[in-house]
Amino acid sequence: MTKPAEKTPVIIQPVGAGAPETAAVLTDGPGDRATHGERTFLSQLRASLAMFSNPKSATGLIILGVFILVAIFAPLIAPTDPNAQNLNATLQPPSFQHLLGTTHIGQDVFSQLVYGTRGVLVVGFLATIMATVVAIAVGVTAGYLRGWKSESLSALSNVFLVIPGLPLMIIVASQFQDPPLWIIAAVLGFTGWAWGARVLRAQTMSLRNRDFIQAARANGEPLHRIILVEMLPNLMAIIASSFVGTMTAAVLGLTTLAFIGVIPVSNLNWGTILFWAQQNNAFPDYWWWYVPAGLCIALLGVALSLINFGIDEYVNPRLRSAGERARLMKRKGMNVHAAVTQVRAVPGVSSTAKGNDA
Repeated sequence: MTKPAEKTPVIIQPVGAGAPETAAVLTDGPGDRATHGERTFLSQLRASLAMFSNPKSATGLIILGVFILVAIFAPLIAPTDPNAQNLNATLQPPSFQHLLGTTHIGQDVFSQLVYGTRGVLVVGFLATIMATVVAIAVGVTAGYLRGWKSESLSALSNVFLVIPGLPLMIIVASQFQDPPLWIIAAVLGFTGWAWGARVLRAQTMSLRNRDFIQAARANGEPLHRIILVEMLPNLMAIIASSFVGTMTAAVLGLTTLAFIGVIPVSNLNWGTILFWAQQNNAFPDYWWWYVPAGLCIALLGVALSLINFGIDEYVNPRLRSAGERARLMKRKGMNVHAAVTQVRAVPGVSSTAKGNDA
């Protein structure tokens, strides 16, 4: 059997004149220290995920997780090849054989929708990661530094803010005959980092004068350690919110480019489905061709918006306290939207007694 961890006695002697008095104090053994380390790790993990514990964020994450699973297991979910043609079953309405009907050349719309989810999420995540990395590098550095360096980085962000994103994406994407997904993601990320950089710069400027940053600077900590260790943990909620907003813009940008025909039709996504539906006059008779793709775009946007709302409620103390107060009132059966605050009588205390006390 394993011998239990023993407590180590420590002798404590009071300071001052007189006969010394000793007391045995049991300190934590190695096993207790390991348990404490596990508790600390779990508490830090819970604190880092607290922004997603909001019901809004949880709902958005569930919807986003469903889309991610569909993209990963697309070959198992799709009943047929999305590009397979069946000229004997053109423009068929939804049925057991074709859950979402067929196109003008007999392609299964449900299979195209499933495989199109993969293209949307891959480009969305790649573009968002690129834009977030650039936004952190430019925004946090510009917020921490002073003088001409900070002003130069701020001016760079302002320039990219006023550049029209969609025409630039059209010009760059049109230079390639069959651009791969990473090229499209790079174009979307290149045009979508400026807003996040501005937000991070403003938040970093409020952090650089805090006591713990001044202490780290006084101790001679290098710049990269101050930014990575001291500042970034306090900016995670802002970075997460910026990540979600950038991904929403990237998904909308991708579907827009596909819908107007800039992206080749070989890159299957929800936008290309809408493109072919529009080219073949599917509106309004063949609703199964365009409605599901539009609903998927809207549902993904709702999921990302719910995640963003939950993060905003976590970051903003006023929104967080208001949300907690509303949930508490709902649990007590009170009307959250009532114009007059409901007052409940305390059991055992009569109104006469209250008047006498007054």
